[in-house]
Amino acid sequence: MIPDAAIIEEKFLAATGPGGQNVNKVATAVQLRVDVFKLGLPPHAYAKLKILAGSKLTANGELLITARRFRTQDANREDARARLAELIAEAHVRQAKRVKTKPSKAAKARRVDEKKGRSAVKAGRGKVRVD
Repeated sequence: MIPDAAIIEEKFLAATGPGGQNVNKVATAVQLRVDVFKLGLPPHAYAKLKILAGSKLTANGELLITARRFRTQDANREDARARLAELIAEAHVRQAKRVKTKPSKAAKARRVDEKKGRSAVKAGRGKVRVD
């Protein structure tokens, strides 16, 4: 789910890495800024997005994604948008609630019996005394 273009702000900057003189001349890296509040996420998704984004989320509530893996602007733009969509999709996934369980009386009794049996085996391993 990629948000509207009105919410996304793109800025192109000089990239680093392979590309020879092309890197010095052309601004191929893309910096994507998205206002998280304008996404209209439900509270659980917003909370999870904050955790997933980590340092990519600014104090103003903007998500900052920088893509410079490829040598062209279009490829980097698609990469940044794909990463944004992946983050938003992952934020919407809810973790299943844990249901508390407790062992039955029979299970507790079996555990105690096994402990007593083990204890008896170990107690029989005492030092041998010569009378």
